[in-house]
Amino acid sequence: MSRLTTTASQTVGPFFKIALLRADAECQRLVSAETLGERIRIEGHVIDGDGLPIPDAMIEIWQANAAGRYRHPADERDVPLDPAFIGFGRCGSDAEGRYWFETIRPGRVPFNDRQLQAAHICVAVFARGMLNHACSRLYFADDPATATDPLLELIPVERRATLLAAPHPGADQQVYHFDIILQGAGETVFFNL
Repeated sequence: MSRLTTTASQTVGPFFKIALLRADAECQRLVSAETLGERIRIEGHVIDGDGLPIPDAMIEIWQANAAGRYRHPADERDVPLDPAFIGFGRCGSDAEGRYWFETIRPGRVPFNDRQLQAAHICVAVFARGMLNHACSRLYFADDPATATDPLLELIPVERRATLLAAPHPGADQQVYHFDIILQGAGETVFFNL
């Protein structure tokens, strides 16, 4: 006679580097010489609730092109589609929790028939122990349109800074720093999608 037991609990991952990430930086560079728009670099750290770096997280981004159009069948607007820009990237964090992407500053996209959203990049974070990924947005701290973004207006004022990437001049392109804090003090605002 067999004896029934419960299954031991397990955390999710870390398997991202093995299963979902390329060995080269191909997925981190969303731009080529033909891509239209202002080149930017996004860099930052993924940090846990104790303030420690997460060395094996996976970060995905997706965004509109410089004209404000997504490369997606649902975006049928009469806005130019850049054949040299897919708008999706994926990166693993390193031993210090660092990640980076080379991309373009996205154009603004509609919120509804009357309002545009501020330029933003959608962010998803996958990490060990998380049964579901966490979704957020990266806005640009130097963009005046963030003051009237309809989604940002729904976020409590004291939490909005967690969605703003800080500009830092780079040698070849503008660099934006955006730390992703999964919980605790300064936790990044995440959206329940």
